[in-house]
Amino acid sequence: MTADRNDDDKLGDDKDSAGVAVESGDDAPAERLELDVQVTSPGACERHVTVTISRADIDRYFDDAFGEMMPTAAVPGFRIGRAPRKVVENRYRDEVSDQVKSSLLLDSLEQISEDQRFTAISEPDFDLEAVEVPKDGPMTFEFTIEVRPEFDLPKWRGLSLKRPVRAFTDADIDEQLEQMLSRYGQLVPHDGPAEESDYVSANITATADGKQVASEPEAVIRIRPTLSFRDARLDGFAKLMKGAKEGDKRAAEVTLSKDAPNTDLRGKKVRLEFEVLDVKKLKLPELTEEFLQEIGGFETEAELRDAIRMNLNRQLDYQQQKIARSQISALLVKSADWELPSGLLERQSARELERAVMELRRSGFSEAEIRARENQLRQNSTAGTATALKEHFILERIAEDEKLDVDEGDYDKEIFLIAAQSGESPRRVRAQLEKRGLMDVLRNQIIERKVLELVQSEAKFKDEPYEPQKTDTEAIAIAAGGGAGGAIPVITEAKEETKEK
Repeated sequence: MTADRNDDDKLGDDKDSAGVAVESGDDAPAERLELDVQVTSPGACERHVTVTISRADIDRYFDDAFGEMMPTAAVPGFRIGRAPRKVVENRYRDEVSDQVKSSLLLDSLEQISEDQRFTAISEPDFDLEAVEVPKDGPMTFEFTIEVRPEFDLPKWRGLSLKRPVRAFTDADIDEQLEQMLSRYGQLVPHDGPAEESDYVSANITATADGKQVASEPEAVIRIRPTLSFRDARLDGFAKLMKGAKEGDKRAAEVTLSKDAPNTDLRGKKVRLEFEVLDVKKLKLPELTEEFLQEIGGFETEAELRDAIRMNLNRQLDYQQQKIARSQISALLVKSADWELPSGLLERQSARELERAVMELRRSGFSEAEIRARENQLRQNSTAGTATALKEHFILERIAEDEKLDVDEGDYDKEIFLIAAQSGESPRRVRAQLEKRGLMDVLRNQIIERKVLELVQSEAKFKDEPYEPQKTDTEAIAIAAGGGAGGAIPVITEAKEETKEK
């Protein structure tokens, strides 16, 4: 997870990716400013800073600015560069004042960043236009900034952790193979009643207090025990749709999550109605030589099954890391009772979602599984983000203490794994991450994993049997309560069978 920090999040200086001030190079002012800096702490992750710049520094900056201007100053009645200093100062006072203000702010922020002991995780929040350079006396400005909280590192060496283990069986491979083949299957019409694992095409209508709040026409949905929306879960969906035929209507109620896009309906009940348009069965493709080549260049079914076994082991590794991380997080965050600003949590929820999806992709999960987990994360975004952000601050501190960093090879490995899941080239995946500004998310993900590996290397483990999570949730990209992102086209993995004319 990243603390919403990018290359623009500076206090006038350069920072490394952990937010630590570093040398600014040739642009650093030759002479330090005489600053009076008062810092208060409205919250654990906030600092309010009041800065007073001495009159002597202001006059020095004006003197330097006019000194640079004199050789090229153009004043009517005088040759260029020949006007008296007082005349130039009177004519260009306002223009130079803006320049001096910018230089004073930039240099003072840079000096504050070097001198202060807090680590900024956002840009200073202040109104540039409201800051003025006075004609007499010192110049004062103030700002609020989000910072990494100060805390004592909890004990992280020698933790006792549980670890899930499993030797995957042929039955596990069969189940995973069927899930994989469903992505290439065709939906064929079915005249009989719907059963679990069938597909229905349905018009979905959501109402609250008798008023329609969202609708989705012709949504294609696989019948599973749970139907997951962006903002709610409908448990018992398979029972609800059992026996449904074309023309039937089925209804149910869901309670929207407290993070639902429609803020007016958060935590309230919404009535869902499904008008069944038709029922379809999934027809899986045959494992022909051509098909095996098409889906991954496999020569035989045995090669495909070996690849599936490897992918299951990657997913087991993900589960091991997730469960270990959960235990480590609970132990480390136990004493992290500091409040996090609501604005920071709001901004970070989207970044945490991106990080979680990226982690799932590099671990080999299908898009359907990722959508289900993504909806679950959306429904619990605020609480999950708060825990993840506190965990991030602690892991970041450990990384700094242990001097853990990221090199280009780490990026290449992560991008290769993401590309392998999506079927795209590593170059294209990297370009997409850079375009979306997610390379900092990837970096923090790598750093956190390295810290977790270090913590686990010094932990004591107790192995426990692992039961793979059954795919019992169908996820659709629709918000049941409407609001932002209320209706998004559903992407189904199976394809409609085209009838020959």
